[in-house]
Amino acid sequence: MSFETRLAERYDSLSEALRQAARYLEENPVDVATRPLRAVSKESGVSPAAFTRLVRALDYDDIEALRDEFRDKITRKIDNFAHRAERLQQQYHADTSSFFDAHLAACQANLESVAQIDRALLERAAQRLSEARKVVLMGALGSTGVVEYLSYMANFCADNWSMASRMGASLGGGLTGLDNRDALLIVTKPPFSDRAIRAARFASDRGVYVIVITDTHRCPALQVASAGFVLPTTSPHFYSSYVTTLFFVEALIGLIVSRSGDTAKARIAEVEQTTQVLAEVWDQ
Repeated sequence: MSFETRLAERYDSLSEALRQAARYLEENPVDVATRPLRAVSKESGVSPAAFTRLVRALDYDDIEALRDEFRDKITRKIDNFAHRAERLQQQYHADTSSFFDAHLAACQANLESVAQIDRALLERAAQRLSEARKVVLMGALGSTGVVEYLSYMANFCADNWSMASRMGASLGGGLTGLDNRDALLIVTKPPFSDRAIRAARFASDRGVYVIVITDTHRCPALQVASAGFVLPTTSPHFYSSYVTTLFFVEALIGLIVSRSGDTAKARIAEVEQTTQVLAEVWDQ
């Protein structure tokens, strides 16, 4: 099991000192992989004994076993996309149409798999979002654009949706004050954003309804999610496909609008009217 999976499974049983050590490891993987334990301890303010106890609590043989995993993870983060691109070039460089067909077939298969999604869980998630006092959205790295699109759609039909940490804004400012009346929706795919994982745990601890959209059951944020959706992203591409994620967020907004009645209809009409007044769209 990965460090993130081990930590997610045992997080509730850890003391505050061990949680502090774990948070430092998550936030500073390069330091852990390359610096002596004494230096890591001095920098973090966590005792060497706490790191040692954490290693045992997570069932590693020793600190070096944990270091080896972090070194391997850093290497994979740097090289993974490049290796996939090399494989793509080797397989398809001589036949452009074959890559197009392979990518199309993979995306179609991914969409067919989404048909098996837990509909009852999806309905509950849509209901909670439609009833929430505030809905905060978060995506990072490759997931940023999908969440921007989700925010764009949502703001047509509701005025209580916002993006956390948008355009350099403070993540803390976006999450402060959330409680069990609110919802946080996170989209994160490997390599996972550390900030997204921390945000999920922070919100969950405060009773927020946390929705996590990812493409692997190994995603650490799923351990604290109120509703987790694992969507396939398989493709011959060097980058994970977001086709199913786009379909899912469009379907989610459709479900919310379908149950919002006259309120959503009036909001959409008002947004359209305001857009025309401000001449934001071309009108012949």
